[in-house]
Amino acid sequence: MKRNITLRLDEELIRQAKVLAARESTSLNRLVVRELSRLVGRDQARERARRRALRAMEEGIPMGGGRVSRDELHER
Repeated sequence: MKRNITLRLDEELIRQAKVLAARESTSLNRLVVRELSRLVGRDQARERARRRALRAMEEGIPMGGGRVSRDELHER
């Protein structure tokens, strides 16, 4: 479902954004949607990476082999 929102922006920012949108042959609305989508996507990717990192820390790094006794470690 699409909804409308209201933004309060500085006049100069609006003017510059309209120029940018025109230069890219798009509307100001599409420009805003594209940038918000990019920001949200980046945040979601960061969150997924954070969860993966936490999961990896919880699971640890497999080092191979089984447990070694103290005596085995100190054999010469």
